[in-house]
Amino acid sequence: MTTLSFAKLHGTANDFIYVDAREGFPGDPAALAPRLCDRRRGVGADGLILVLPPSNGDAHCRMVIYNADGSRAEMCGNGIRGLAKFVHDRGFLRASPLRVETDAGVKTVHTEVANGRVVRVTVDMGLPVWEGRAIPVASDGEVIERPLEVAGQTYRVTCVSMGNPHCVVFVDDVAALPLADLGPRFEHHPFFPRRVNTEFVRVAGRERLVMRVWERGAGETMACGTGACAVAVAAARTGRAARHVVVVLPGGELEIDWRDDDRVLMTGDAVDVFEGRIEV
Repeated sequence: MTTLSFAKLHGTANDFIYVDAREGFPGDPAALAPRLCDRRRGVGADGLILVLPPSNGDAHCRMVIYNADGSRAEMCGNGIRGLAKFVHDRGFLRASPLRVETDAGVKTVHTEVANGRVVRVTVDMGLPVWEGRAIPVASDGEVIERPLEVAGQTYRVTCVSMGNPHCVVFVDDVAALPLADLGPRFEHHPFFPRRVNTEFVRVAGRERLVMRVWERGAGETMACGTGACAVAVAAARTGRAARHVVVVLPGGELEIDWRDDDRVLMTGDAVDVFEGRIEV
């Protein structure tokens, strides 16, 4: 048995276990993630995030993400905000801006610091990808308001990648959705060869969107940063909202700015929960 030191942080109540793995990690993180993320038998979290050395000189560190089921995620918007706080507040890295290597490329992160601690983080999430095969979905070209039959009902879906695949569905009432039943049906639909994160969205105004999310490998979560970005660009692309919006999630609010240069900026909180050690 080995003792593993960790910290638990959350961004808009999307919570993660962070481990400084720059000098190694005990065992297989994909196998360990389900045990650590178990909310009854482990620490409890939506995912496990490792901080590793960068693979090249373009970044200060590398972020590797494992979902609660042990699957690997390319990118996580709430997770990268927490990583910025994790490395800054513990004195590991205090670069500003911080450049973080992910499986979806290098992301630039700006932190707002008060009394020596990170309180708010803005992430350059890059450019949305609309080409179907690149998202990926089982279709060529863009998927904008396309009819898709799921569980015997036809939904109009807009698909986009923000470093990971998203399917956005606009609805009149997000609260009434049977998400525990509907979410897995979208996630495992054959139209999505690498599964998908699905966002159900109500437009509350030109600058305000309300959403719930079913994340592949994690289920319904309190928030999803890449999902909030996907929702914002899909709403703007379909004429439902402005390019600068607040996205309201069960865990809080995120500010999303789809700039004229096509880059998407996400701003939100990053909060320490606790630190601990566990035998693995």
